[in-house]
Amino acid sequence: MIKLYDLAGADENRRFSPYCWRIRMSLAHKGLEVDCLPWYFTEKEKIAFSGQERVPVLVDGDKTVSDSWNIAKYLETQYPDSPSLKLENGEVLFLKFWTETVLHPGLIKLLLLDVHNSLTEKDKIYFRESREKLFGKTLEEVVNGREERLPNLQKLLTPLSLTLKQQEFLAGESPGFSDYIVFGAFQWARCISDFSLLQADDSIYEWREKMLGLHDGLAGNAVGYSV
Repeated sequence: MIKLYDLAGADENRRFSPYCWRIRMSLAHKGLEVDCLPWYFTEKEKIAFSGQERVPVLVDGDKTVSDSWNIAKYLETQYPDSPSLKLENGEVLFLKFWTETVLHPGLIKLLLLDVHNSLTEKDKIYFRESREKLFGKTLEEVVNGREERLPNLQKLLTPLSLTLKQQEFLAGESPGFSDYIVFGAFQWARCISDFSLLQADDSIYEWREKMLGLHDGLAGNAVGYSV
């Protein structure tokens, strides 16, 4: 069976990495069984065999693949007879880079303290030290005033909202990896925070609800908050 090293919180069932969610949804999309193994920020030696220090790491027999984009390409090549992730769609790379350079940075400034509070005590120490060094301020200072800053994030989401008013999924009539890329970010937020990011009458909210129900409710049944 395929194994996936998957970032976990103090509750090992709280799996919140946006990059791991891309792959969990992709594996379900292709109908592939997977054993999701909990991994923690301070367990870098546990995945040292992969040659790097971040999850997701996928192990399929004698093959080891890291990085969500590389894993998606591997799955598409290795399992060509299963439903396609539509990696050739023109929007996929754009949404990958937009999510990683615009959406993720926008979210982390709202959710950083929630991530910290979801971790094991050992991981909390590592996370606070590394992120406060990165941001040059305390976690509390980073998220301060997030309610007032939320409209800035929602404005960034306008192109996404307009797109989803015109079509069912970002990949077209059915979901693809482009949907899993963006959804991973919102699922990350939902897994670690009760801070509401989306309005119920927004097309993004409606799309997210559809994504939560995919693959027998894989994401919807995950440990998280109803926001």
